[in-house]
Amino acid sequence: MSDSTPVVVAGASGFMGRYLTDRWRGSGREVRTIGRGEADAHWDDADGLREAIDGAGLLLNLAGRSVNCRYGPGERAEILDSRVSTTRALGAAVASAARPPAVWINSSTATIYRHADDRPQTETDGELGVGFSVSVARAWEDAFFGADAPDTRRVAIRTAIVLGDGSALVPLLRLARAGLGGPQWDTPWFSTRARREAGTQHRFASRWGRQMFSWIHLDDVAGAIDFIESHPELAGVVNLAAPRPVTNTELMRTVRAALGVPVGLPAPRPVLEVGAWMIRTETELLLKSRWVLPARLLDAGYGFRHPDLGPAIRDIVAERRGVR
Repeated sequence: MSDSTPVVVAGASGFMGRYLTDRWRGSGREVRTIGRGEADAHWDDADGLREAIDGAGLLLNLAGRSVNCRYGPGERAEILDSRVSTTRALGAAVASAARPPAVWINSSTATIYRHADDRPQTETDGELGVGFSVSVARAWEDAFFGADAPDTRRVAIRTAIVLGDGSALVPLLRLARAGLGGPQWDTPWFSTRARREAGTQHRFASRWGRQMFSWIHLDDVAGAIDFIESHPELAGVVNLAAPRPVTNTELMRTVRAALGVPVGLPAPRPVLEVGAWMIRTETELLLKSRWVLPARLLDAGYGFRHPDLGPAIRDIVAERRGVR
């Protein structure tokens, strides 16, 4: 990787985007941003997009509406459009640029794989799943790989749950402090025709907190992106996940240990469903078994800074306490 070439971050206002932008700028690299508000270029300005990416060493697209919501018709449309339309806009900019970026890394999601508690999913032998979230991921990757960008190396990063200060870990820390830090138990649950047709109904599959939890520390997201940029043999799909996923039961045990909380009440699915409805989110985020391994990163020689969940969570807790 050459720090003399600019990096363009689309979706720079999000959790990952802010961290990466600050990190690159702190190292002295020029960062151009695409998004809304004070970004250098905006989605509705095709000329501005083309100018922003012209001559860039890396284009990183992180744009997309949060999936931490209830999957109603309007929300589903926004989740899909915020990923596909932005990726297509970048594809048009790359195709028309005088000096297209050397590398384009586009977000995807490890949720594209099926519910897996029988074996891990890698880039070569992973099986894609079904349902709304999977259909979004497929459309996202289709828009990315369908772009006219023959001179740009492209990598879709199928990213697991990202852990850091401000991430999805924060609600789990709050639950543990409140004495509710036990495992999340899946059970049978009624479905409606509308949710079945929309593909948003989570199907009961893993008992007693045995669903797998694939994760990656924010530091390793940054490290892996730098590694991908500097390794030209990496193109196509790359899983971004720590090499040692855990069960949901182990996840919650680790969270409690990091906080010094000895016990935590489990949350069976009926409780989760009511709670998810009240706070306008979906139980799939906790109950789907994501068992994903970063085979291509490991084969290429990437060394994870945070391969184990316990030290990773302790690091984040220390950061939140201001003692790191």
